[in-house]
Amino acid sequence: FFPANSGNKEITWMMLEAGAETDVVNSVGRTAAQMAAFVGQHDCVTVINNFFPRERLDYYTKPQGLDKEPKLPVKLAGPLHKIITTTNMHPVKIVLLVKENPLLAEVEALQKCYRVLDLICEKCMKQKDMNEVLAMKMHYISCIFQKCITFLKEREDKLDGFIKSLLKGREKDGFPVYQEKLIRESIRKFPYCEATLLQQLVRSIAPVEI
Repeated sequence: FFPANSGNKEITWMMLEAGAETDVVNSVGRTAAQMAAFVGQHDCVTVINNFFPRERLDYYTKPQGLDKEPKLPVKLAGPLHKIITTTNMHPVKIVLLVKENPLLAEVEALQKCYRVLDLICEKCMKQKDMNEVLAMKMHYISCIFQKCITFLKEREDKLDGFIKSLLKGREKDGFPVYQEKLIRESIRKFPYCEATLLQQLVRSIAPVEI
């Protein structure tokens, strides 16, 4: 609680990596993220909300149950974890993180990654302490990965073409329509309609014209 309340992002991150629990509550029933938000330490809230232990991802690098192969090759765990824990959710930033890593920027690799993200999303929604924010984030990254696959398969300019499409503004005001449609589409495809976060997003976005 103290690093989060003091606004020290580095120590907050170190404590999370050392195994600090994010869902433990204090004497007034508040988590560290809730207390940090209460005192205005929003950078620490962002760190806590975006933290995802590497061991939770490494689980998928080992065969489970009747599987003969792991769902995620070990070589992809590091690059994928970097994207999962990034606090910059701009779609161009995510595509650039994919593009800069040759291991990720392949159709087969991205297919394995987005399927694992979908599994993590499902687990976030079905676990006892539901984490809608993390579930939505995993789903959102999965949607961007799937769009990356489309561009890698169908476009000669590949991920560069995807980035150009995301940045291109319409003539009258420069508004990035393709980017807006992609984000809205990812929200619409979120598979858990009962999620409070989804309903809040829909209520906020639906009345706003592109």
